[in-house]
Amino acid sequence: MAEDYYSLLGVAKSASADDLKKAYRKKAMEFHPDRNPGNKEAEEKFKKVSRAYEVLGDDSKRKLYDQHGEAAFDQSMGAGPGRSAGGGRAADPRDIFEQMFGGGGGGFSDFFGGGGGGGGSSNENSGEDLRVDLKITLEEAAEGVERKIPYRKHVACAKCGGSGAEAGAKKARCATCHGQGQVIRSQGFFSMRQTCPDCGGEGVRIDKPCRPCSGEGRMVGEASVTVRIPPGVDTGTKLRSSGNGSAGRRGNSAGDLYVYISVQEHELFERDGNDLACSVPVKFSVAALGGKITVPKLKGKTVLSVPAGTQGGTVFRLRGEGMPPLRGSASGDLLVRVDIDVPKKMTDVEKKALKAYADACGDDAAPVSESWRSKFKKFFP
Repeated sequence: MAEDYYSLLGVAKSASADDLKKAYRKKAMEFHPDRNPGNKEAEEKFKKVSRAYEVLGDDSKRKLYDQHGEAAFDQSMGAGPGRSAGGGRAADPRDIFEQMFGGGGGGFSDFFGGGGGGGGSSNENSGEDLRVDLKITLEEAAEGVERKIPYRKHVACAKCGGSGAEAGAKKARCATCHGQGQVIRSQGFFSMRQTCPDCGGEGVRIDKPCRPCSGEGRMVGEASVTVRIPPGVDTGTKLRSSGNGSAGRRGNSAGDLYVYISVQEHELFERDGNDLACSVPVKFSVAALGGKITVPKLKGKTVLSVPAGTQGGTVFRLRGEGMPPLRGSASGDLLVRVDIDVPKKMTDVEKKALKAYADACGDDAAPVSESWRSKFKKFFP
């Protein structure tokens, strides 16, 4: 039984063209063969989602599919194995992927590990957006830090300076697209406008392409960028470095570099938004009689007054001692949780003193004990 194209892409039948494109991008990147080498199941899923988008991404095909389902494109309407309605060759899933993401150069797998950043470019010959992941400490997230990040990307060819042409080469109008940069492929009564495969959408061809870069105007190379991480970032924060993505083909504009921040876990502090929390051990005598304790902060330490009769689990809030805001508002707070520090070993003198205290208390219950006893009697009279 044929699978529903909308279900394959994970969208509703009312999905807009943008929703379809986003869904296909996500699925195609997940199942692409270059990201799943040797995985036949992933390869098959990639073909299916590409076929689904080939149909649903075209308004006229989508209307037919909504009316007749996949039967609109089977042999009963003139399509044979490997062919689409009208006798045209069925689209290659990789072609569909390349039309959306761009291709060439060092290959798809060179950049898939980093992933795309965001907006993408309007020119198909523009450079790809790239992604790098950066881990920083909680202290660095609070103070801000400057990091030099090495990565690989397409850079302008040193031989041709990014033009893609040998010295003295001439440009002529592309005979395939007649200078339009696009060609129309007909599949029966369907027509698809696609980037010209011979000129890459530029409308012109070079008679002597640069040999080192094969006329691309770019090659894979090493690069680095210094990025200023602002105070207040958190895991998932995305920073954009404009123009530091891959160089475009034949002198076209470069893509952007997206830096995804990951903040490492801290030994003392837990983070919740801009608030920080930590637990501090307090001696029983201090909790009972009151006193002062030393509390750590991200920068230095402070002294906290503990009132007499403080119970374990009590939380004190230190205003403004948390993380700084990334944008606007105020700094977070530091939440200090009291943990009663019960000694595991005691001297004979300490035991004697504690026993004397217990004898002096008798059966009189502390406030917490009284509350617990009243609840206990409610269920177990």
